[in-house]
Amino acid sequence: MRKLLKVLKIFFGAIAAVILLLSLTVFIYHHYQLNKEAALLKGKGTLVEVDGKKMNVYQEGSGKDTFVLMPGSGIAAPVYEMKGLYSKFSKENKIAVVDRAGYGYSDEYDDDRDIDTILEQTRKALMKSGNKPPYVLMPHSISGIEAIYWAQKYPDEVKAIIAMDIGLPQQYVTYKMSWMDQLQVRGFHLLTSAGFHRLMPSAAYNPEVLRQTFLTEHEKEIYKAIYFKQFFNSDMEHELLQSYHNGNKSVNLPMPKETPILFLDAVSDQNRNSKYAIQNRKDYEAFAARLNTADVKELRGTHSIYLYQPDQIYKLSMEFMRKVR
Repeated sequence: MRKLLKVLKIFFGAIAAVILLLSLTVFIYHHYQLNKEAALLKGKGTLVEVDGKKMNVYQEGSGKDTFVLMPGSGIAAPVYEMKGLYSKFSKENKIAVVDRAGYGYSDEYDDDRDIDTILEQTRKALMKSGNKPPYVLMPHSISGIEAIYWAQKYPDEVKAIIAMDIGLPQQYVTYKMSWMDQLQVRGFHLLTSAGFHRLMPSAAYNPEVLRQTFLTEHEKEIYKAIYFKQFFNSDMEHELLQSYHNGNKSVNLPMPKETPILFLDAVSDQNRNSKYAIQNRKDYEAFAARLNTADVKELRGTHSIYLYQPDQIYKLSMEFMRKVR
């Protein structure tokens, strides 16, 4: 028995040593590559000071309305990933892309990512970069919480919301993350902190962005470099872990009845009849029914719908804004 325990001790000790050596090797390689890639990250936009650190706001175009693009969770390089969409809008309108804390060219804040903190940072960044309200908000995914909360707290600042396959605040409350989900989020953050996402880059950035033509080859290299630097850092981790509490804050406020909202529901062919797709459509329609001006439109494609249907999003948005004006 003692001999068996000794063998097991040696075996598991060897495994631990191999894992430690592998982790150290990946960590060193990751930071070596980060130093090389730093030359690519010269910035694209305006850096403004917000709460003692820097946030980046990219803007282009001109027009009466300012469309504010708000990326979903983990979209580490929104200025590049969402270019295929906002370039449609900037031909006749002003657009602004805000890199939230820990995203794009913005600093990592490493705070608790409470929704009030997120919203106030976004508002300050926009106003300090010269973008004054009211805004037409264009949230994707988890940014739906911020956009709806914004309309609830500061209704005069939100002219309308173009909601791109967003998560509704009540959905984050109803489908609260389990302890296993939270453990996975924390574990994923540890892996990316060590640089393991370099071993599986397609698990970090979206390969579809590289397949499309709206970025130059140089911009594609910048896009990848930002993902390797920022992907799933502490701000992105905390943002997900706070989703229940942030959603709950919005749920406990009155509905933003006066804010026009266009819900764009991304539905892929293979998931059209799934329970999730059916329930999500019902949730959108129920929310829309409680607003004075709202519509729900289905778009064919996966969750990152701005990559697959930019022309249709622009067309539907302009049609909806004509109702608002």
